[in-house]
Amino acid sequence: MDFLTLAFMQRALIAALLAGLTSPAIGAYIVQRRLSLLGDGLGHVAIAGVGLALATGTAPLPMAVAVAVAGAVIIELLRQSGRASADVAMAILFYGGLATGVLLAGLVGQGTGMLSNYLFGSLLTITEADLWLIAGLAAVVGAATIGLMPQLFAVCTDEEFAKTIGLRVRAYNLLIVVLAAITVTVSMRTVGLLMVSALMVVPVAAANNLFTGFRTSFFAAVVIGVVAAVSGVVGSFYLNAPPGSLIVVIAIAVFVASLPLAGVLRRRQLTLPVIEITDPTPLPHQETDQHIDHSHGPECGHKAVIHGDHTDYLHNGHRHAAHGDHYDEH
Repeated sequence: MDFLTLAFMQRALIAALLAGLTSPAIGAYIVQRRLSLLGDGLGHVAIAGVGLALATGTAPLPMAVAVAVAGAVIIELLRQSGRASADVAMAILFYGGLATGVLLAGLVGQGTGMLSNYLFGSLLTITEADLWLIAGLAAVVGAATIGLMPQLFAVCTDEEFAKTIGLRVRAYNLLIVVLAAITVTVSMRTVGLLMVSALMVVPVAAANNLFTGFRTSFFAAVVIGVVAAVSGVVGSFYLNAPPGSLIVVIAIAVFVASLPLAGVLRRRQLTLPVIEITDPTPLPHQETDQHIDHSHGPECGHKAVIHGDHTDYLHNGHRHAAHGDHYDEH
């Protein structure tokens, strides 16, 4: 435990802890939206911010945050407007950010040597000022991803349904990509911009293998992310290895270990019985009262009843069926 007496290791461990918390937290929504490579693209845009900071002599972290957030907003607006397909927009983001960052660093004589500290992570580059900024940004990401979990989950799962229940889908989608951009920059000193996407995605994939239900998987992914990040930093000290690569290797090892465990755990889980009604004739029904705080689904905890071409759920002694933006009971 000698490393705990070193100031730079103390800062690195705190930064790793925050990265392990925030990356899977926003990654859970990114994976739900099937945009697992978004973090990769935002990482390359953040490189442009680092290059701009080196060229102007300013602090790299705040500049990377500003550039990454701006790039994320532009990409999301392009996606929503339909002027450019999502994959084309991501490609422009990916290559344009990387090329701009390397070009700017080269023009001021820094070269790729200085950029490698941000591309692959470096324990020695974390200053006390950086740590305070990272902590503040991590608090914002954590508060939003946990406090707005029902709204963000609804938007990521089914945008049309989210619109019918009155959610501002456009605003929430922008919030997700902005939080992702902030998370990328929070993690660039420990994991590195080229590998931060792995810390956003791999713990989430491992948690999804082991647990059912979004909330449970969300917090399990955060735990896996923290374990991988902290153990990677500690291991890098003793092995004299790059921290970012070791963190990603540990996260992937957890994912691989989760594969055989997934089948065992799922066989042991209790599943609710499903009753099939062969008569599709609809029964008399009426709209339920105050059915806002709960959404029926495969994991909602109520017995499912297959009824013709739709599924009812037994709730308070009645069968509830989704009907537009409300539930009917019969």
